[in-house]
Amino acid sequence: MNKEIFLAHDNTERKKNAECFPAQPIEIADLLLAYLEQMEIDYVFGIPGGAIEPLFNAIARSSRRGGVRHILARHEAGAAFMADGYARETGKIGVCCSTSGPGITNLITGIACAYDNNIPMLVITGQPALPTFGKHPLQESACTGINTLGMLQHCTRYNSLVSHPQQFEHKLITALQRATRTPMGPVHLSIPVDVFRSPNALPAPSYDLRSLLKPSSLVDDDALETLRHLLAEAENVVFLIGVDCGEAIGSILQFAELSGAMVVTTPDGKGLVNPHHPLFRGVFGFGGHASAEALLRDKSVDLIIAVGTGMGEWNSGGWSDSLLNARLVHIDESEEHLNRTPMARFHMRGRILSIFTRLVSQLHEARQSGGIEPGQRRSSRQQPDTQDNMLAAPDKAESDATPILPQRLMHELGRLFPPTTRFLADTGNSTAWAIHYLQPNIDRRTSERRQASGTKRAPGRRKTEGGWLRVTMNFAPMGWAIGGAIGTAAANPGVPVVCITGDGSFLMNGQEISVAVAERQSVIFVVLNDQSLGMVKHGQRMAHAEQIACDLPPTDFAAMARAMGAAAHTIHAPADLLNLDIAAMCARRGPTLLDVLIDPDEVPPMNVRMRVLAGGI
Repeated sequence: MNKEIFLAHDNTERKKNAECFPAQPIEIADLLLAYLEQMEIDYVFGIPGGAIEPLFNAIARSSRRGGVRHILARHEAGAAFMADGYARETGKIGVCCSTSGPGITNLITGIACAYDNNIPMLVITGQPALPTFGKHPLQESACTGINTLGMLQHCTRYNSLVSHPQQFEHKLITALQRATRTPMGPVHLSIPVDVFRSPNALPAPSYDLRSLLKPSSLVDDDALETLRHLLAEAENVVFLIGVDCGEAIGSILQFAELSGAMVVTTPDGKGLVNPHHPLFRGVFGFGGHASAEALLRDKSVDLIIAVGTGMGEWNSGGWSDSLLNARLVHIDESEEHLNRTPMARFHMRGRILSIFTRLVSQLHEARQSGGIEPGQRRSSRQQPDTQDNMLAAPDKAESDATPILPQRLMHELGRLFPPTTRFLADTGNSTAWAIHYLQPNIDRRTSERRQASGTKRAPGRRKTEGGWLRVTMNFAPMGWAIGGAIGTAAANPGVPVVCITGDGSFLMNGQEISVAVAERQSVIFVVLNDQSLGMVKHGQRMAHAEQIACDLPPTDFAAMARAMGAAAHTIHAPADLLNLDIAAMCARRGPTLLDVLIDPDEVPPMNVRMRVLAGGI
């Protein structure tokens, strides 16, 4: 029998078998897992409970066939932070879950953080069985109990109760589309336990998510032409790069080089740019650099191109008039972001990658045809690298003082860890010190020569580059980076992950380190131990307010870490840090905590925040 006849015979036999033995329906919980597998989701982060038990059964079945695994958080907020970290690292949707009642309310802080930072996230929560609604069942969270659906209405892009199995598939697809369309963010489905167990009408998913969740690449040609004219007429251009430039950063930097423009970043966009790039002039906004502020205030700068930034307090310099003026051109995919800059000369909405791919292509075409390039006029304005002059106190970054100065700590963290390290800086002083002083010794190329043309992505994937530094803006909960680092390590176990957090944040969410122990993750937790809520303490002093509710008792965080199974070291002085075996720490199959006793009197760079609090908007 030749191959063609054999295949035809085999297909006939398969068809007969399918008719005689039709595939059995699957539970709604298994259908959900089938869609997560289709999107190539690796993990669901959460905590089990009775109302969501069918989902965990489905996860176990998926895991046995090499599909989705569950990572057990210690608190539901930590699960949401982990899903956040996973989404930033992979560009996929982060998935977290909880049982009903307090499981859902514990999730809210992490969901709100994702909402305010445009992180795509699927939140699945359980409910008691539908017939028990209104009868006061345990942990009822529907409209007849503690209405958690109503609570989540204000911090999700889509929020719905699945009250019938036939609703599930349509509502899930709608939720996933809302999570991945701009503005991105968390979506929530609350599913009663009996609906979870219900059979689905078909044995497999009905939808192919590859087309439904594919990002749009449309570009407004008229707007692009207007932007080209503005760039051509400008003599001195500065790019302000925000966090939403992740997938397009190569094209943006390439265009900046070709057009002779300088580059500054927002605080949350800092991790997208090599700090040693010759065009980089620092961070503008919270924790930022005087060099960036001076560049935007330079009267010779006639065009400021802000890309992929929401213009909130921290990433607009407290709504500084050095940025928000008629020189501004604002490019973003989100209408919400563009609405915050009514003073801008021009707004352009569209997918950032598509816009800058076209701009780079057009510049190359102009060069090949002998046309005039704007960069030919501006190239002489490029200044030598001012990296050494950006820091507010560069001498403190080299200080041998004891206790160690936070400036020196940031300098050494950037120098000691390998170029592939992901740094996450927690809310508070950790963010301010990292934004200003952390400068990793990145040895990859400082420029992007390739013309980015986009890459194929798994369904649900949006961003392809999370950057070397991740911080959270806007909602900014303490402890976010602890869970976020665990989610990052789960997403990419091949790179070191460093979580820079404060003693207050660790006391709030430090129990999640035991998740890194259980998962054998190479996460390094760096605790800035100054025995206080540092930003509160320094803010009170700078504002001449009462010194109240900011002091913490002396705590041995190294001992706490060891009690949970992690390795730990106490750092008193720079020498203690330099004597660490960083390579062994990064190779270790488990987390390490550095309890760093920093100088408590060093004031972090937080003037932007103080100016806003004082009413100087």
